[in-house]
Amino acid sequence: MIVGVGIIHIWIHESNSLKAKRGVLKSIIRRTQNRFNVSIAEIGENDHWKMGKIGFTVVGNDRRYINGKIDKILQFVQDMHLADVLKTKVEITNYSDIVEDGRPERFEDLFNDIQKGRSGRGPDQG
Repeated sequence: MIVGVGIIHIWIHESNSLKAKRGVLKSIIRRTQNRFNVSIAEIGENDHWKMGKIGFTVVGNDRRYINGKIDKILQFVQDMHLADVLKTKVEITNYSDIVEDGRPERFEDLFNDIQKGRSGRGPDQG
């Protein structure tokens, strides 16, 4: 599993109140979410009426795809021209090597264990 996380710091020139800022942020968030089907939210600068901080995440199984999607999201936010993008930060992490509780990490192993009657579930997990 590949997880890409992005943070966008924005400056909203036209904002003269927190209410105006929220309107711009809601528009950026809603349009980005609808276009790219990502998890996205305001994550900081809540009390500053000209600055905003937006965080988003993308999950998939191909690092190139995740990187490309993040690049498209960043460009999309800039191309809206609702706010100036001051700074961005991106981090892409691979979680494919994580195994919890000694359970199989591959679907095929899990499927074979289920077929053999060993689901790998504890007594409290049904």
